[in-house]
Amino acid sequence: MFLVDSEGGCVKKEKNITKSDIKKQSKTPVTSPISASKLVSKVNSLTNVSNAKAPASMLNFANEKSSILNNQYVISELNKLSEITNINDFYTKIYSIVSKSVDSGFMAVGIFKERSNCINLRLQDKLGNVYSSKVFLKDTENPIIQAFSENKTIFMDNTDFLKLSYFKYNSVVIIPMISVNKCIGVMIFDDKNAKQSIELYTLISNYAALVSHNFDLIEKTDEYTNTDNLTLLYNHRGFQEILQNEMERAIVNNHQLSIIMMDICNITKINRELGHAKGDEVIKLVADKIRQNIREGDIAGRYGGDELAIILPNTSVSQAKYIAEYLTYTLSCFFIDNVGPVKVSVGISTYPDCADDKEKLLILAEQAMYISQAKGYKDGMSAIISSADFNFWDDVALKSYAEVIGKRHAQLGINFEEELLSKFNSEHSLSDNRIFEVAASLAGAIDAKDPYTKDHSACVSKFSEALARAINLPEVEIERIRLGALLHDVGKIGIPETVLKKEGPLSDEEWKIMKQHPTIGAEKVLMPNPSLRDLIPIVKYHHERIDGKGYPEGLSNGDIPLAAKIVAIADTYHALISDRPYRRGMNIEKAISILEEGAGTQWDADLIRTFISIAPSLGV
Repeated sequence: MFLVDSEGGCVKKEKNITKSDIKKQSKTPVTSPISASKLVSKVNSLTNVSNAKAPASMLNFANEKSSILNNQYVISELNKLSEITNINDFYTKIYSIVSKSVDSGFMAVGIFKERSNCINLRLQDKLGNVYSSKVFLKDTENPIIQAFSENKTIFMDNTDFLKLSYFKYNSVVIIPMISVNKCIGVMIFDDKNAKQSIELYTLISNYAALVSHNFDLIEKTDEYTNTDNLTLLYNHRGFQEILQNEMERAIVNNHQLSIIMMDICNITKINRELGHAKGDEVIKLVADKIRQNIREGDIAGRYGGDELAIILPNTSVSQAKYIAEYLTYTLSCFFIDNVGPVKVSVGISTYPDCADDKEKLLILAEQAMYISQAKGYKDGMSAIISSADFNFWDDVALKSYAEVIGKRHAQLGINFEEELLSKFNSEHSLSDNRIFEVAASLAGAIDAKDPYTKDHSACVSKFSEALARAINLPEVEIERIRLGALLHDVGKIGIPETVLKKEGPLSDEEWKIMKQHPTIGAEKVLMPNPSLRDLIPIVKYHHERIDGKGYPEGLSNGDIPLAAKIVAIADTYHALISDRPYRRGMNIEKAISILEEGAGTQWDADLIRTFISIAPSLGV
């Protein structure tokens, strides 16, 4: 569903708006957030046109999608939104209205965020997946920024600017959202016939702008409620606002800024065994000791249920570590009945050493905290980890990064994929052993998106290597197949988790998305890295079939590279013998019988015969 960032708000702060004005505005109904006589006039004119020209059958709207929006139906449905009191539900309903009228793959809303000078973009597709990203105003070539800055409607024949591979060739319209003669953001509609309905789309965008503006004013009535009731520290929202301000100050003054992230250990066990009152007692104690022992000017907040964070302005990594050590020592000196000494895991990140973006700084601090958790305690003290201390591709570090991403997936959307690929494709000129280690880490991170495919890529690599050796391929080709098999599913980094983790068969629409992973892997992951481009045929064609019924290109026997044929067999075999959400893994005899049935149609018959002869010795 769509989210509107509370920190960024929906509109720049109006001049001369007082607190009493805000309270008065908060009572205004959603359907009339601000005086909008022109909008009402436009609704009436469109309704009259629709009534005059539309046949009775269209006015009833029989749930059949047409090539253009149905004015009467859309306006009728918009009039029903007066009872919606949540901005998330409002945008979800808008997309539902549009997608019931035309075949639309997605809709996006981008709201301008004045503090960071960017557009906060939230996109929802027809499967309910949500993606979020930021588009900065300095990116003047981006059509989103052009539509916003120039207050003009823009039609595009592709969506490269969204960086979503499986929407690449969709036709869209980008429309400015106008409220009180000011552009507050943009709406993006996927509709190849948008030009024929542009008046109605403009009406929807302006209506949404008015409603967003009203919600923003209502939200401002809560701007002083930034304190967490239990800890009396800043709550999550207040912490984020303070961090944004301190980041801006650090950037302007060219100062360092550090974040300490603390996770209270065993709090879940304490809540379960001793009750939530005891858990609250522990959290409150930790908060009290932090408040008493941080420096003047440092800011502490409750970041999550059992996570507390501290902003340390003008503080280096070494200074932050010293403060963290002092705090953990202070906490370890306090014993709680039936609990013992208080223990925390501690992670640190520092601007600009580790990152120059607020969200990335938080992610790195949280990742460091998880690494601290994994390392445990020495002499009763926590391992204090800075994000400057570890290699990104280290197994523990990558696993910790995946944990952060898994927890914050809805907030981060595609950002994780872009970050991971950026790291991966920056690893040029590596030794053979090093590139294999990095590829193994990347494959492991992708497999981690789905708990039922744990170690899948590593096993497929092992099986493919065994089959390549069994047919006496040269050693250099065996190594290429081994690495290509390890990365065969790398394109799944761009596939939504709702599709990857679905229990049971995929729908036609979900299959359409899933089938794009070989192409995404080849073009988005391997192509930018010169040292890996010779693996493209393996990754791109490992789902092709001998009979030409595979994907993505429907190649037949002679056109499919030998290496891709080998990986296809290894991939299928491991999938058959592995547990899945909807079935238990098969025994070797059953898996072999399925391979025999498909020999000559799905897989190469000679390779199948060889693989069957070595399968019993492969293990799992």
